[in-house]
Amino acid sequence: MQYAHIGLNVTNLEKSIEFYSKIFGVDPVKIKPDYAKFLLGKPGLNFTLNLRDEVSGNQVGHFGIQVESTDEVIAHKKRLETVGIHAQYEEINTTCCYALQDKFWVLDPDGNEWEFFYTKEDVKVNL
Repeated sequence: MQYAHIGLNVTNLEKSIEFYSKIFGVDPVKIKPDYAKFLLGKPGLNFTLNLRDEVSGNQVGHFGIQVESTDEVIAHKKRLETVGIHAQYEEINTTCCYALQDKFWVLDPDGNEWEFFYTKEDVKVNL
């Protein structure tokens, strides 16, 4: 199996492990004093947390998990609410990235944005 890899710098490893365990629904496969590794089969992702003294907020545009239906978006939102992670905001029938989408957004402990989204159809205009 092939895995995409993201190495994310974090300032509080314990809080980040807790957050990402809830986001992904699994525990890390490896934890060290300055490192944690999640290996996800769906999506195929090698996701690591790397402890740093300082991180300056959202160093990338955002991260996201694309799902296969609006029902799946809603199910992830409800799942995360039950473990204490609440959406910053929700967008239904929004146009983004030249597509009509349903989505919601959460923030990790260092301020990185994550979206869970479903793309309904492509559109010609990006509003």
